[in-house]
Amino acid sequence: MKLVTSLAVCVLGAGSLFATSLVEKAVSNGLKAIPANKAELMKLIDDKNDPITKEKTELGKKLYFDPRISKSGLISCNTCHNLGLGGADGIPAAIGHGWTANPHHLNSPTVYNAVFFKAQFWDGRSPHLADQAQGPVQAGPEMAAPPALVEQRINSIPEYVNEFQVAYGKDVKVDFEKITATIATFEKTLVTPSKFDDYLNGNEKALTKEEKEGLNTFIDKGCVSCHTGIALGGTMQPFELAAKYKFMNVGDFKGDAQGMVKTPTLRNITETAPYFHNGQIWSLNDAVKEMGSVQLGIVISDSEATSIVTFLKTLKGVKPDISYPQLPESTINTAKPEFN
Repeated sequence: MKLVTSLAVCVLGAGSLFATSLVEKAVSNGLKAIPANKAELMKLIDDKNDPITKEKTELGKKLYFDPRISKSGLISCNTCHNLGLGGADGIPAAIGHGWTANPHHLNSPTVYNAVFFKAQFWDGRSPHLADQAQGPVQAGPEMAAPPALVEQRINSIPEYVNEFQVAYGKDVKVDFEKITATIATFEKTLVTPSKFDDYLNGNEKALTKEEKEGLNTFIDKGCVSCHTGIALGGTMQPFELAAKYKFMNVGDFKGDAQGMVKTPTLRNITETAPYFHNGQIWSLNDAVKEMGSVQLGIVISDSEATSIVTFLKTLKGVKPDISYPQLPESTINTAKPEFN
């Protein structure tokens, strides 16, 4: 009986040691948890020069869902970054104004956890969300709305003007920069902690044995060389390091001037197919194997890919509870929709 008890204690101790050492291994390889403590999280996502408040967030949510900030009055931020579809749109290339497909055949990345990205857009041209939010609104193939048109529409709606004054003060200038920065404030709150975070934050039972094995394989295969940090992505990295991506001829995107491409986040990755910058791979297992070839120069077997995907599923996070807002009504002075 004593021998059985001793063996049981040894087995339990070994399991605990593996869990602890795996957490240490993950952290030492650059993986970070979303803080469980709200105050700690706010240190990461807030800006003391433009602090997140309830009023700004609610106003930003309305603007995020409002199609009137597009030229046609049909396209909102949520069209391509659908919060009910993992923050993306589920199609290979984004569709915008005039039913125009993205001319570079670029896939819409998720907006969830984008606050943790070091760079925005596939070519990393924007440093943060407030700057990023200005791009799609103006882009011809996306929302096609000149800043002056956006300003006119929002300022023609007294309820919106009042909400800006409540959020920022009576003297606020409701210009294009303030409108898009307010959208960004809402986007900063779109953080999705998962059981992976629970695990890194100290709950050894948060992941199953198979999920831990998948995490270990993910690290050992070198996936963390690009998919690291809190977002498990969001940094600029060289692409096609070891081999050519087999669908590189779809679209003309080649990265930034140095050939660098923003690494997509792996959080909620099971919800954001199709994969890669041009949305050409629909199977997550296939995407893992393709990355092994293209970036790491290795063959990832079917069983290894399945193990890694088992871990990736733990990155599906708890979404903020967001109700569709009732938007303030237009006035007779609000600029009419344009479809040309």
